[in-house]
Amino acid sequence: MSVQNITMPQLGESVTEGTIEKWLVKPGDTVKKYDPLAEVVTDKVNAEIPSSFEGVITELLAQEGQTLPVGAVVCSIEIAGEGELPAPPPEKKSTVSTAILNAGVQKKQEAPQQVAAPVSAPKEARTGKVRYSPAVLRLAQEHDIALDLVTGTGEGGRITRKDLLKLIETGNIPTANDVAQAAPTVQTTSAPTAASAPQQQVEKATAPVQPIHPGDIEIPVTKVRRAIANNMVKSVHEAPHAWMMMEVDVTDLVTYRDSLKNEFKQKEGFNLTYFAFFVKAVAQALKEFPMLNSMWAEDKIIQKHDINISIAVATDDALFVPVIKHADEKSIKGIAKEINELAIKVRTGKLAMDDITGGTFTVNNTGAFGSVQSMGIINYPQAAILQVESIVKKPVVLPGGMFAARDIVNLCLSLDHRVLDGLVCGKFLNRVKEILENTNKSSTSVY
Repeated sequence: MSVQNITMPQLGESVTEGTIEKWLVKPGDTVKKYDPLAEVVTDKVNAEIPSSFEGVITELLAQEGQTLPVGAVVCSIEIAGEGELPAPPPEKKSTVSTAILNAGVQKKQEAPQQVAAPVSAPKEARTGKVRYSPAVLRLAQEHDIALDLVTGTGEGGRITRKDLLKLIETGNIPTANDVAQAAPTVQTTSAPTAASAPQQQVEKATAPVQPIHPGDIEIPVTKVRRAIANNMVKSVHEAPHAWMMMEVDVTDLVTYRDSLKNEFKQKEGFNLTYFAFFVKAVAQALKEFPMLNSMWAEDKIIQKHDINISIAVATDDALFVPVIKHADEKSIKGIAKEINELAIKVRTGKLAMDDITGGTFTVNNTGAFGSVQSMGIINYPQAAILQVESIVKKPVVLPGGMFAARDIVNLCLSLDHRVLDGLVCGKFLNRVKEILENTNKSSTSVY
């Protein structure tokens, strides 16, 4: 018999921590390999931690609402069997960034000591940057809690979700007014330090609690909606957005696709959509303008080698962004097939982690809803997102001064101005336009 530890997985690129939303097991439960152990929320994705082993849960080492770094031990499992690998020496142990993680054969860890409940008194001065988990920020915003007046019980004095829940339960909630009242007693002989900046940002982002009137409907925020909100706020706050739009004449493309769609559906079993042509054109243009396939990484820009196109797929209450891997290597038929398969996975709740990770550029089919112009929020940490709008009939002046009804689509590009400038984005959009305007029966194969 031996004890194995399960650790916090890395659930997406640039994700460094996750919050245990809900335990699905308890000590004494028998689990099989790959059984879900807990629901985890990060600022990018909601997922389950699966078991790496078959055995009995011996201890839960993290509490619901607790935020832990990637690689931290969350629970232990007693397993039966022979031939388990011995634990690596402490100095060689490293964090493994896969969906199923373990820290080797380990001794059972000591349970954390119980600490006193939080009190709403001003904290002592801290040094360094103050960081709050998505769950803590959400509760602070919902209940107008001044985080600077909360004493955290987490590691290093960190404020946890349970700290705020206790304050909310008791009604002893410190607010921005308390900060103002406490201000005269604080010496202010010097300028505010950098450590106060995160709190100032939290206070600016904190909206007052809205009153509920008769007839109002309260809609609980789901885990998925919360993760979307956190990532969108992060994108807008960190990436300086700029926008560009280009009008494209896709009359020949429309004629070509419409001539194929019925035969294609009968032969292949899925639809040949306009969107597949747009994704293919974008993937081709990204090969020629790889800066659009880049990401900001503070002291450097990472130009990604693989062209993995994220596409937005909506359900009634959420938006998912699955990824078409190596889109530049796929035919229009291959892209259409993958779009269909990913959409089915989204709507049946069968998306896997691999389906939503690794995206390098996003294409959003806003035209499916009849939109003709929009400004998308960049899918952080990518550098750009392209909105493909609705194809509409417009009168166009042709060479020679003649008017004709043509099929026109607007392509709207949002870009991270830290990474990209108007020149390269204009050239990229012009190339996409050129590819689409020359898509026809004689020059383009869907296979």
